[in-house]
Amino acid sequence: MKARTARIWSLVHTWTSLVSTLFLLLLCITGLPLIFHHEIDEALGYAPVHQAPPPGAKKLGMEAIGRVALQAHPGQVIQYIGTSNEDPGIVNVFTNHAVNGAPDDAVVTTFDAYTGQSLGRAGTGPMLVLLKLHTDVYLGQPGKLFMGAMGFVFLIAIVSGVVLYWPFTRRLSFATIRDGKSRRIVWLDWHNLLGIVTLVWGLMVGGTGVINTLAEPMLQQWKSTELAAMVAASGGAPPQHLASLDLVLANAMRAAPGMELRFIAFPGTPFTSSHHFGVYMRGDDALTARLLKPVLLDGETGAVTSVIDLPLYLKALLVSQPLHFGDYGGMPLKIIWALLDGVTIIVLGSGLYLWLAKRRKRSGAPQPASLVPSR
Repeated sequence: MKARTARIWSLVHTWTSLVSTLFLLLLCITGLPLIFHHEIDEALGYAPVHQAPPPGAKKLGMEAIGRVALQAHPGQVIQYIGTSNEDPGIVNVFTNHAVNGAPDDAVVTTFDAYTGQSLGRAGTGPMLVLLKLHTDVYLGQPGKLFMGAMGFVFLIAIVSGVVLYWPFTRRLSFATIRDGKSRRIVWLDWHNLLGIVTLVWGLMVGGTGVINTLAEPMLQQWKSTELAAMVAASGGAPPQHLASLDLVLANAMRAAPGMELRFIAFPGTPFTSSHHFGVYMRGDDALTARLLKPVLLDGETGAVTSVIDLPLYLKALLVSQPLHFGDYGGMPLKIIWALLDGVTIIVLGSGLYLWLAKRRKRSGAPQPASLVPSR
């Protein structure tokens, strides 16, 4: 690599790293406990707990649980009702002051699927605070887009670091740490080693994080194009009365055989049209459980209007959400994710140290140009 090219890439790596470092540290620090949010919620008593059903017990219908939820929250309406990813014996009900109410105003209550007993509110406790800091720093959609931009800058920093890795480490054996050198050189070697070790993970987590910040624009794009075209023929007026949830679910399950319910979106919510129920079905294995198939049903009659195959960009979003937190392979994958997250914190911290150390060095006596670019 020519010296001028190396200097350009070094500047790109230095400044993209500096711009994103503080925000990436926030994401890594908040993301670490979020990897284990199920386990932490259970340990702190925030996870819903229900009694094991007796042998042969049958689950209540969604209509019955919906009625219980509305009785518990008078004056509100149901936006979504669905099963829990972690426990099939739990039903989550989202209520709000209006069917198009803001997500932050929704109350999520969990119910025993067999008895209808309320198990308390979901989404409370310290994990909710960390999740808000991690996703939008309490700034809503603008905060999500900003954090997505920082994630994109982080990806540029990774790519530029890879470009610089080979030219300036080719004379060293892999994983060499030059202990006899200055502290800065030792940290530079560790920075290079840990950075290249976490390369693939950093690209994957950074990429999925950027995709996740675009969830709302992606959903709006789908609603305004494909979904709008599908429901245009049946009209978009809100239903005068709502069909039974049990009828809606039964028709949806016949339209998507071999699949299970994930959630039902009520007419007027962001996941469907103003007239239709959107029943989102899922598969029954680790991958297909994350890939949803929407079934649109008439809000008044419960008749199936269409079965939708989601576009590729929404499928990518659905896969990226659990992958971002290592929520695919159980505890072993979570532990690996946590270790790599910790290593990334060291990479970010060492990069900041190297930049400060080089500035201090330059602010002293004049020094000849270093052959090793700043990280």
